[in-house]
Amino acid sequence: MPAGRTPPAERVRARLRAAAGDGIAAAMPRGYQRLGHVLVLRLPPALLPYGALLGEAWREELGVETVLAHQGPIEGEFRRPRMRRLAGTVTETEVVEHGSRWHLDAAEVMFAAGNRTERLRFARRVLPGERVADLFAGIGYFTVPAARAQPDATFVAVEKNPTSFRYLEENLALNRVAARVEAVLGDNRAVPLPSRAFDRVLLGYLPTSLPWLTRALALLTRPVGCLHLHLVVDAEDARPRAEETVGAALAAAGAAAIGRLQAREVKPYGPGRTHVVVDASVRAP
Repeated sequence: MPAGRTPPAERVRARLRAAAGDGIAAAMPRGYQRLGHVLVLRLPPALLPYGALLGEAWREELGVETVLAHQGPIEGEFRRPRMRRLAGTVTETEVVEHGSRWHLDAAEVMFAAGNRTERLRFARRVLPGERVADLFAGIGYFTVPAARAQPDATFVAVEKNPTSFRYLEENLALNRVAARVEAVLGDNRAVPLPSRAFDRVLLGYLPTSLPWLTRALALLTRPVGCLHLHLVVDAEDARPRAEETVGAALAAAGAAAIGRLQAREVKPYGPGRTHVVVDASVRAP
């Protein structure tokens, strides 16, 4: 941004202040998420009556086509966002990140920009020749960059939500990795997957992927395989707390961790909570 230029959020706030006063303007958050030509906002209830004004203001200030606002948390195992359209009509868009491309409908499926670093980190963990299972593939959030980064690995990507699955198949083709990724539509607890066939299993479900731990252990090769488990924990001492939680779950499932569990904080997840991923090399039962 050129020196001295007012940030977009402050220009929008000025418009809101002129229409609704200082009190309402002060409640407007500074943050936003841009997904291609779609902007996604989180607005407190007090600002919802001014949604149309804010939508047009943001659209003009940033040059986006459509503005959406979250209306609540992600819903159910389909991980469907609850969105309200503030301006514009076209919600299909494309996100480009580290060379990977995802086509999606921002009103129908989620895309967490805060997972950017973790997507890249996971991609770099995959080794040549590995067979990888992504049990919550979504639109290819993790599988696409990993398949692009490691052309000698093969993947199975499972997704339950039919809308997300449609974009998953599209994104595999878009990124030219479809030949090495088997996309499977269905509940990962029920779809037929080969036992003891995967070197690495990704469990990217929040708020916790631990209910799927037993399923993942049954897929791992012997003697040792790698798990990546996502969960949400209290922000205070988040990493040791996550490592302890996963360690206890592994022990209860009859699995043995090889070496130290390694937790990494991914992003904040609501007040006082943190999204963490735990990497575990394990000997499956």
